[in-house]
Amino acid sequence: MGDKGFSVPRWTVVVLFFGTLNLVFGDLSYSIPEEIKRGSVIGNIAKDLGLNRGTFSSRQARVDFDGTRKRYCDINLSTGDLITSDRIDRENLCGNKPSCVIKVDLVLENPLELHRISLHVQDVNDNSPQFNENLIEMEIRESAEKGSRFSMEEAHDADIGQNAIQRYNLQKNDNFILSVDNNKVELVLENKLDREKKNELNLLLTALDGGSPQRSGTVVIHVTVLDANDNAPVFSQDVYKASLPENSPVDTVVIHVSATDADEGVNGDVSYDFGHMSDDAVNVFSIDHKTGEIKLSGVIDFEETSSYETKVKAKDGLGLTSYAKVIIDVTDVNDNAPVIQLKSVSNPIPENAPPGTEVGIINVQDRDSENNRQVRCSIQQNVPFKLVASIKNYYSLVTTGHLDREVVSDYNITIRATDEGSPPLSSSKTVHLSVADINDNPPEFEEQSYSAYVSENNKPGSALCSVSARDPDWRQNGTVIYSLLGGEVNGAPVSSYVSVNGDTGLIHAVRSFDYEQFRSFKVQVMARDNGSPPLSSNVSVSVFISDVNDNSPQILYPAPEGNSFMTELVPKGAHGGSLVSKVIAVDADSGQNAWLSYEIVKSTDPGLFSIGVHSGEIRTQRDISESDSMKQNLVVSVKDNGQPSLSATCSMYLLISDNLAEVPELKDISYEEKNSKLTSYLIIALVSVSTFFLTFIIIILGVRFCRRRKPRLLFDGAVAIPSAYLPPNYADVDGTGTLRSAYNYDAYLTTGSQTSDFKFVSSYNDNTLPADQTLRKSPSDFADPFEDFEASAEVGISNLS
Repeated sequence: MGDKGFSVPRWTVVVLFFGTLNLVFGDLSYSIPEEIKRGSVIGNIAKDLGLNRGTFSSRQARVDFDGTRKRYCDINLSTGDLITSDRIDRENLCGNKPSCVIKVDLVLENPLELHRISLHVQDVNDNSPQFNENLIEMEIRESAEKGSRFSMEEAHDADIGQNAIQRYNLQKNDNFILSVDNNKVELVLENKLDREKKNELNLLLTALDGGSPQRSGTVVIHVTVLDANDNAPVFSQDVYKASLPENSPVDTVVIHVSATDADEGVNGDVSYDFGHMSDDAVNVFSIDHKTGEIKLSGVIDFEETSSYETKVKAKDGLGLTSYAKVIIDVTDVNDNAPVIQLKSVSNPIPENAPPGTEVGIINVQDRDSENNRQVRCSIQQNVPFKLVASIKNYYSLVTTGHLDREVVSDYNITIRATDEGSPPLSSSKTVHLSVADINDNPPEFEEQSYSAYVSENNKPGSALCSVSARDPDWRQNGTVIYSLLGGEVNGAPVSSYVSVNGDTGLIHAVRSFDYEQFRSFKVQVMARDNGSPPLSSNVSVSVFISDVNDNSPQILYPAPEGNSFMTELVPKGAHGGSLVSKVIAVDADSGQNAWLSYEIVKSTDPGLFSIGVHSGEIRTQRDISESDSMKQNLVVSVKDNGQPSLSATCSMYLLISDNLAEVPELKDISYEEKNSKLTSYLIIALVSVSTFFLTFIIIILGVRFCRRRKPRLLFDGAVAIPSAYLPPNYADVDGTGTLRSAYNYDAYLTTGSQTSDFKFVSSYNDNTLPADQTLRKSPSDFADPFEDFEASAEVGISNLS
C-alpha cells in the first residue's frame, strides 16, 4: 500500500485461527523504498487488519523484529500508523540479493494477538558505478594482430536490477573498440598499433546504470605499446568454484587458481592478485601472489554471508593481464543454539483462570539452516502449563489445570529449545509467572468452638478470651475483621454483656457478671474478610462464670433481732443429747462456698448446750439440773467454706421451764443481751413516748368506749419461719442444701386470748422453706381474758421431730 508517493501499493492479509486460543495470526505486506525519511508513514495497520485503533494503547500494541535488535519502524498508538524509526539501507541489509524483506511481528495483548508483517525494501538508485582502480595500466605489443582481445575488470554498482550497470562507453579512438558480453569487458584491437607513431594511448571508459536519474563512473586506461611479447596470461578456468564450512580456521586453503603465459623468461612470469572485492570479503580471503593459492584470512559465518564472488587477476612480467571469476560457497554448520524470546506474557494470572487460558507467546529463532534450524520446545518442570505450537516458530503458553494461589503463588517455568543439528544444540529460558489472588477462601477459625472462664464480680472491660481466624487469601482478601452476631442473653442484647475487638479478636466483658443470676451463656462471633464480595464464618464462644464467695450465710431461723421476739422452752427434765432447737441458714453461693458450719461462740452456761457442726441442731450436753439458770442465751456463728470465709451470727433465747407460768417476765430476756448501743435507742424511745403520752391516753380512752380492746399476745411470733426470710435466688446444690430436716413446732398461747394465732412449721420438700400456716381460734374457745389481765399463761413445750 502506498503512502506519500514512495511505497508500492501491494498488501495482503491472511488471518488464521487456532482452536480456542486467544491468538489471531495474520500476514500483512508493505513495499517501501530504501532510504525513506524517518517518521514516514508506511501504512495504517489498524485499518488494514480491521483492528480498533482506540484499543492500541490499552492492549500495549508493539512491533518486534526477527534477527536484529534494530527497530526500523514503530507504531503510532493514537492513529494506528506504522512509521519508520531508523534508516533503512537495502544494500546494507541484503547486499546484492534480488529480494530484501524485513520481518516484523505485531503483538497485541488482552487478548493476545500476533500478526506477521513483511516489509519489502525496494532499491533506489543511490549508488554510482565504480571501478576498482582509477587507472588501468595495459601493455600491448605493436605486433598484435587486428581483432585481438584484451580483458579488463568491469565496474561494480551496489544497486540491483535497473539501477545496476546497464552499459559501457569507450571514448572514441583510432585503435580500439569495446566488447561487453555478460559483464565481461574486453578491448578489441580494431587497427594495428604503430609504436613509431604513438607509443602510448589514454582511453576513457564510462560505466552507466539504468536508474533515474542516471549515474555513471569512469576509469582511464593507459596503453603502452611494446616491441615484443604478444602473449597474455591465460587461466585454466574462466570460473573457479569452491566451498568450505563456516567457522573454518584461519589459513585454511580455499582454492588454487592457475594461469599460464606462452612467453618465455621474464615475460612468462605470472603474478596473481584479487580484482574487485566486496566490503565483506576484503578481510576474509588472501591470495599468494606467486602460486595463486587462496586462503582464509578471517572468520566466515554462514548466517552473515553464505557466498562470496570475486575476480582474480593474472599479470605477466610486462603487464599483460587476464581475469577469472572465483565463487566461494559457505556451508552451514550447527553453530547457533536456538534463541527463545518471550514476545508477550499476561502476568499475574488470576487463580480462577480456567484450563486452556493463554498466558504468553513464545518465539524461538535458530539462525542456522535446514535441519539445523528445526527446533523442538518443551517445559522441563511438572507445572500446570504447556506449550502449543501456533504458527511458524511461535508457541503459545497455556494453562493445563486449575491454579490455586494459596498452594503455589509463583511459578518459574523453564522452557527448553533443542535443534535437530548434529550435534544438537539447546538453550533454555525461565519465565516467572505470579498467580493473582481471588477471594475464594472464607476465614477459618483455629478452633471449632471457644470457651472462656471468668470469676463473678469481674471488672467491666476485662479480657475473657481471644478468638483467631486465618484467611489464606492475600492482602485485603485475607484481612480478617471480627464482630458479634446479634442475640440475647437473659433477655438483654448480647452486646451489653461482651464486646470483641474487630482487629485482634479479643473478647472483653462489658459488665460485671453475677454467678447467682446466671452461670454461663453463649455468643456467636463472626470473622469476615475484606474481599469483594466478602466471605465469612462463625464460631460459638461459651462463657462460664465461676462462683466467688461474695454472699454471707443468711440465717432463716431464729429470725433476726428486731423482726420478732422468739424463744424456745426447754423442759426441766430434758436429758443429755436432747434436741432443743435448730439454727437454719442458707448461702446463695454454690459449691464449697455454700458449705456451712455452725459454732456456739457465746453462751450463758458453756457446758450445757452444743450445736452440730454441719446440721445446726442444738442439743443438751448433759441433763438439766435445778441449779441451771432458767434463762439461757446462746450466740451462734454460721460460717461458709469460702476463701476467705464469710459468717453471720444469731442469738438463741432458751427458757428452762415446763410452762410459761413459771416465767416472771419473759420479755426481760431480750434486754439482757443488748449491747451498749441499745441504751441510747431506749432513751430516744422514752422521750418519744413521753411526748405523745397524753395523746396516746386520749386515744386509749376513746377506743375503750368504742369497743373492747383485744389482748396483746405474749410475744410477737412463734417459731414459724416466714417465707420472706428465704432469699429469692436460693437454690439447693446437688441435693445437699442447708435445710435438710422437717420440723413441726406447736405453740400454745394464753388461755385468755379471744383471737390467737396457732402457728407451726413443717417442710414441704427438702430444698425450700414452707410459708406460714395459721389456725385461728374462735372467741368461744377462751374465757373473757381482759377481765382478768393476770391470768396465767401456758405455753406448750415445742415438739421437735
